Amino acid sequence: MTLKILSPGLSTSIQDLGRPGFFHLGIPIGGAMDRFALRCANMLVGNPEGAAGLEVVFMGPEIEFGRDALVAVTGAELPPKVDGEPQPTWTAFPVKKGQKLGFDFLKSGARAYIAVSGGIDTPPALGSRSTYPIGALGGIDGRAVQAGDMVPIGEADAIEPGFSVPESLRRGIGTPAELRVLPGLYWHRLTKEAQAGFFADDWSVAPEADRMGYRFKGGKPLEFVDRTQPFGAGADPSNIVDGCYSYGSIQVPGGLEPIVLHRDAVSGGGYFTLGAIISADMDLIGQLQPHTPVKFRQVDMDQALEARHARKNMLRDVRAHLG
Repeated sequence: MTLKILSPGLSTSIQDLGRPGFFHLGIPIGGAMDRFALRCANMLVGNPEGAAGLEVVFMGPEIEFGRDALVAVTGAELPPKVDGEPQPTWTAFPVKKGQKLGFDFLKSGARAYIAVSGGIDTPPALGSRSTYPIGALGGIDGRAVQAGDMVPIGEADAIEPGFSVPESLRRGIGTPAELRVLPGLYWHRLTKEAQAGFFADDWSVAPEADRMGYRFKGGKPLEFVDRTQPFGAGADPSNIVDGCYSYGSIQVPGGLEPIVLHRDAVSGGGYFTLGAIISADMDLIGQLQPHTPVKFRQVDMDQALEARHARKNMLRDVRAHLG
């Protein structure tokens, strides 16, 4: 059975939980920008949490169904419609063979996730169906979906519609959005004043925000501790001799605009990184629209681990609620 893409929306791609294990070869983990939302969508329709679904950015697709299915839309508040009839988000609802799934205008957030009972069943690449366009891996021919694509879905067990994730188990963005940072290997390259200023300043999401990285604007330029640049690092103090980038690393080229490296980012390069966004906040970044106000907040390792534990407990509570 297939889904026929009548209209792809702005940028709709097939994503699962990614392809870990290849970062040392320069192939990023990829997968859903908001992993929590994808997991919840899959649970609502009876799929394994890591099943492939559709990641939708800002504007939804129109899809014709080739068989009866159960559908859930989570993440951004992008209201779904079946043959024009509004459906709830974060709730499993039925779609009959021949019906069309469409969407209203985006109300909040940036990325919505569409899970269909049975899961998307395109051929995996390196163990994942996630689309990685730069490497032409996963998805349909390594690209986002296009009008006319026929997207296969797998067989599904019968499950009743109507299950819902309560609002208390959905994370809000906040105003400003708060992103917690664990200072890292090159933190000492900044002056004390620049370190304090990074957390004191008001930032906002730049228009240059995608699956590779999110750029932020608005803060003061960062000042570096004087040093003689090592051979091979170049003249700019934000340059280093090439190093590895952890997932969530924060580059600041030229000390001007922080860039948080996200799911499809490179694994190394020649810019210093002042630290990393903690894992518990990476899903949140994927829901930030351009111009969203942001504050960075410094945390230590114990606080980062506590936040990760709280995030796991939230997912556990969703599993318990859906039974």
